[in-house]
Amino acid sequence: MEGKRMNGTLRQILLMTDGHSNYGEDPVAIARLAQEYDVTVNVIGITDENRENEKGLQEVEAIALAGGGVSEIVFARQLAKTVQMVTRKAMTQTLHGVVNQELKQILGQNDEMEDLPPEKRGQVMEVVDDLGEKVLLEVLVLIDTSASMTNKLPMVQEALLDLSISLNSRSGDTKFSLYSFPGKRNPIERLLDWTPKLQSLTATFTKLSTAGMTPTGPALQAALQVFEERRGKRRLEDDENEQRQGRFGF
Repeated sequence: MEGKRMNGTLRQILLMTDGHSNYGEDPVAIARLAQEYDVTVNVIGITDENRENEKGLQEVEAIALAGGGVSEIVFARQLAKTVQMVTRKAMTQTLHGVVNQELKQILGQNDEMEDLPPEKRGQVMEVVDDLGEKVLLEVLVLIDTSASMTNKLPMVQEALLDLSISLNSRSGDTKFSLYSFPGKRNPIERLLDWTPKLQSLTATFTKLSTAGMTPTGPALQAALQVFEERRGKRRLEDDENEQRQGRFGF
């Protein structure tokens, strides 16, 4: 599976929240499940200068650790730079893991990238950087819209627009989708379907309302399902293309 991912797609959930979950499944367990499905979970914990939420911040770190991703706790006014950094750092971290798996198959189970001579390690890092620029990246952005996020959403919107510009400067393709939670009838609500750019965020954010609890676990589970449905649809399309090519002798 790891080798296939190296030549395929990096999938990330970017969870943006300001508080600990208070409803539904354990988000840490769901994040661990996501990693098994080849989806990395990154978490940005948004706080303000007058509020301390130690339990919520601990949960942010635990979710990212279980999901194989990166976590950062930031003030809302510092959000823009952090979102870019977390997403790129997670991408590099995932590629390091993939490369290490490949190296273990070549060098043996007890050897990793850090065990290579400096010159060889530098060459491997160049490969990782090159892959980071070229690989297809899919980012599902999951925004907490519980009541306490009301004053933070304008900064979230600004940060996501910056993220879109930054990641689309890569030579590889990037696709985003945008979901909020809690949804009105489902754990998450789709705000924007898969797209390479997030310019239409402005119209989307004006429709957002904040209220309710913080069902982070069910939201992550539903986001994982979005990836699985997308993967299933892609496999079906690939099969149909292969059959069509075989039928017409392409």
